[in-house]
Amino acid sequence: MPNEPTRVEILTFPDVQLLDVAGPLQVFSTANEILTAEGKQAHYEVTVVGRHTGMVTTSGLTITARQLPPAGDPIDTLVVAGGRGVNAASGDEALLSWIGRRSQAARRTASVCSGAFLLAEAGLLDGRRAVTHWERYAEFCKRYPSVRLEHDPIFVRDGNVWTSAGITAGIDLTLNLVEADLGRRIATAVARHLVVYLRRPGGQAQFSTALSLQGSESGFDRLHAWILDNLRGDLSLSRLAEQAHMSTRSFSRHYHQAVGITPARAIEKLRVEAARQMLEQSMPVSRVSRQCGFGSEETMRRAFLRSIGITPREYRERFATT
Repeated sequence: MPNEPTRVEILTFPDVQLLDVAGPLQVFSTANEILTAEGKQAHYEVTVVGRHTGMVTTSGLTITARQLPPAGDPIDTLVVAGGRGVNAASGDEALLSWIGRRSQAARRTASVCSGAFLLAEAGLLDGRRAVTHWERYAEFCKRYPSVRLEHDPIFVRDGNVWTSAGITAGIDLTLNLVEADLGRRIATAVARHLVVYLRRPGGQAQFSTALSLQGSESGFDRLHAWILDNLRGDLSLSRLAEQAHMSTRSFSRHYHQAVGITPARAIEKLRVEAARQMLEQSMPVSRVSRQCGFGSEETMRRAFLRSIGITPREYRERFATT
């Protein structure tokens, strides 16, 4: 007898973000297409559900959804989308109750972007690590202090609950769900078909370090560009102050106030990011440590452990593309 399909539901609501729904839906659907092309049974049965049958997305497209099924019906995966309508949906007690009970019936629950607000409002993230879109980080922390919200990752898994960052990160998360279900070969095939990166590591930043350090009010964008061009050079505090045309004491104070971290920490973050890019191209660790100005492999190893929790060699083994 054929196996029962794996039931997946994607929860939507008025003013939902279209890609939060369409991204995961397409990943699951493409996995099915690849399996059936190989003469195998489709693995996923995906349904878009909501309290309303017709909902207009933030981009103006109408999504037709099925009515919410009974919360206790068997289900494998619940995916909660995000979008501008999250604020109104967070006040829908009936919907929140359904999410809470539906999650209990599911093997795993996931959110995309600001869908994490609905999981948190339903009490599903209390005490858990989570992530949401970087623009709503401060708001989320204020509203849900019991959640261990992280700022940088593109997705986070804590037990059977997965949360992801803004919009396209939902595709990264879903590719990882497919890999967990069907193996790396199928997930790779899906990623190639969709022309996206396969399995970006969850700890990858939502945007680059250089971009995160930029700010129209900081006044240090030129300095950051100069640092990137001189990672192997003298980046002492006095040299940075000279480049910024300030005294050492004044520079140190103004930089921390404007950027939020010390110059030393910023340099380390920029060096780690540059090193990650080189390691992904299979460059030797010893060469990378020299090229990025760490001075020694041990110094780079400690910087990697502080920043992303694994060593440069482990990073290279996992994510080298050649």
